[in-house]
Amino acid sequence: MLKLFRLQENQTTVRTEVMAGVTTFLTMAYIVFIQPAVMATDFAGKPTGIDPNAVLLATCVATALTTILMGLYANYPIALAPGMGENFFFVSTVMALTAMGITNGWQTALGVVFLAGVLFVLISLLQVRQTILNAVSTSLRCGMAVGIGLFIAFIGLQHGGLIVGQPPTSIGLNTAALKSNAVIDVVVFLVGLSVAGGLQARRARGAILWGILASAVAAICFGKLEYRGVLGLPVIRENAVLSMDIVTAVTPAVIPYIIVFLFMDIFDTMGTLVGVAEQAGFVHGNRIQKAERVFLVDAVGTVLGACVGTSTVTSYIESAAGVAYGGRTGLTSIVVGILFLLALFFSPVIGMIGNYPPVTACALVVVGALMLKNVTRIDWDDFSEAFPAFLIAIGIPLTYSIADGLSLGFLSYPVVKLVCGRGRQVSWVMYLLAVIVLAYFVFVRVQLN
Repeated sequence: MLKLFRLQENQTTVRTEVMAGVTTFLTMAYIVFIQPAVMATDFAGKPTGIDPNAVLLATCVATALTTILMGLYANYPIALAPGMGENFFFVSTVMALTAMGITNGWQTALGVVFLAGVLFVLISLLQVRQTILNAVSTSLRCGMAVGIGLFIAFIGLQHGGLIVGQPPTSIGLNTAALKSNAVIDVVVFLVGLSVAGGLQARRARGAILWGILASAVAAICFGKLEYRGVLGLPVIRENAVLSMDIVTAVTPAVIPYIIVFLFMDIFDTMGTLVGVAEQAGFVHGNRIQKAERVFLVDAVGTVLGACVGTSTVTSYIESAAGVAYGGRTGLTSIVVGILFLLALFFSPVIGMIGNYPPVTACALVVVGALMLKNVTRIDWDDFSEAFPAFLIAIGIPLTYSIADGLSLGFLSYPVVKLVCGRGRQVSWVMYLLAVIVLAYFVFVRVQLN
């Protein structure tokens, strides 16, 4: 291990790396509860068709293999898992495909993720990532993060029973819950939210995970969870491995989703890489060491995730928790990967908790709050940058669709720049993307409505 991971060169020890891996795992382990629950139902609570146990298996396997690959190939203390935001966009894609009359929605969505991953692999190998990154401004990228954060938090508040539909604004506080048994759902949610929010404020390790567990304890006390045992592997009713429908995914109406998935994955990876590299001291001369290897592993992870049956696998910013503990090498990542494989043996507990939305709702709200910090990075002094970013941020939750919210920003950005006489500042990639989005709305969405 001294040779393979260069522990002495990175001024670390085996014990430090192992404990850093445990820290990272505890910080991001909430995904094993969230991912099956998110992908199994759409935003209206209807089943998407994919087996949640199949998603659990895919999540743990894809996370473990790609994180171990990150440790061995890139020697970076970065863990990967299905991304928050991308998983909700996956569900949004399934809903849109169903509206188009495509019956195998989740299989086609997996095909979309697979093709986006293949494109990411090609971009990483051909080293054209800088062209893609420069195409979308920092303000737009941050607007995406803010909008998705608001959307995730909004759904979390709904799952927690705190917000319901009511006139005249279509949403409002669920005051009626105080007069019914639904008040238990709200109490369970608030217990977890208080614990997760409080521990996050104290910068405690695994704050979100502890919040979920606190909600679970409260739910058990109220008789809302049915005990199913502790140890056991997931029982899969319908296989999701190699179930992606690539043929339908390359139809003209679906191609825009591939592009959006690709952009989201690239931006997520870049943001995580910069944050972790800066904290770990891997930046020398304004250059991040072995950045291309990190991008390649991330791209391979997306392809692998689609093959085994889960949404986009991407680098996790929670890896910074392990780096803060002292993790500096790929040994940290390998420990994380092994722990995710071990998590599979606790599938009865994971299934029990994941099947009751108020338990995991606190995690969605806290993650949404953390994503909202990107609002400070939007260039509010430049209205041509701030306005399209604002449309994305407010459009995603108000349209209840990540794709529609992103489309508002992608369409308005080149138009605003042209009107104010700064059209040359816009990359040709953004003009192409605007044309694709416009064609999608004119020839697909209008006909559906």
